[in-house]
Amino acid sequence: MLPHEIIARVPATSANLGPGFDCMGVALDLWNTFSLHNAAETDNLQVAVTGEGADSIPTDGSNIVAETLLDEWRRLGRHDLLPGRGRGYRLTCTNAVPCGSGLGSSSTAILGGLLLAHAAAAGPGFALDAQRQNLILSQAVALEGHGDNVAPALLGGLIVVTHENGDVLTDRLPIAAMRVAVCVPDFKFSTSEARAALPATYSRADAIYNIGRAMLVIEALRNYDDSLLARAMGDRIHEPYRLPRIPGAPAARQAALDAGAIAVALSGAGPGLLAVARARHERIGQAMVEAFAAAGLRARAWSLDVSAVGATVALR
Repeated sequence: MLPHEIIARVPATSANLGPGFDCMGVALDLWNTFSLHNAAETDNLQVAVTGEGADSIPTDGSNIVAETLLDEWRRLGRHDLLPGRGRGYRLTCTNAVPCGSGLGSSSTAILGGLLLAHAAAAGPGFALDAQRQNLILSQAVALEGHGDNVAPALLGGLIVVTHENGDVLTDRLPIAAMRVAVCVPDFKFSTSEARAALPATYSRADAIYNIGRAMLVIEALRNYDDSLLARAMGDRIHEPYRLPRIPGAPAARQAALDAGAIAVALSGAGPGLLAVARARHERIGQAMVEAFAAAGLRARAWSLDVSAVGATVALR
């Protein structure tokens, strides 16, 4: 039997941050919450979804949180926890992170399933310590494919992540408090489509351009250097190929800058945009919404703090 309830909270993320393609991401103060209860009235796993994606996220075995949870119990050898023979569960997904937005919704689902699985397997003595974080991070990256979303979602803050011989290498970098405006248009732009838009090879000049600017973006964020951030937030690896495929995105980017943003980048693979600013976040968000509207797309905006805290788990 589980404790009465296990609750995992996982924040949204914005990956890439301009030039940091596939290796840099930041956690944002917008959260998905996943709770797991015993359900004596059933011998299976029942799924309920509220909030973002309630009308589109599956509530059967194809639900990512549920699938990840059950597969992780099997991987851990905890078949005794699997539903059946009078043992059932109720999984509730309460979502604030919009789906398909570039804000790491799928990463929250994978981490949610893994966190619930490990907490249930460990029981009342569960602790999300460094060792457990490393285990969960490695499995999450293996499932999700890229660490620049799952690492900041799990650890919080600004994370640089890469791989070496199958291991996941991360560093959490201290940065000044930061608030951003995020705008997400109602436009389907899947990760697979966004990947397919990229060229197979890049020139040495483009690689050097991104390496230098990624380092400068980190330094600008660490040192609260807005002038440097404005100059460094450039990219030649993914944004030139993705932005034109999102109606209104180039205009929304410029509208944010005109409204006072310091720098603007695609959030993850898009279609969302992230604008760094010190003030007027609501006005910047509205400027992006209006630019997308002019291109025929409905859009929504949020004003969000960078979250210094990553995923949490509570047993009740």
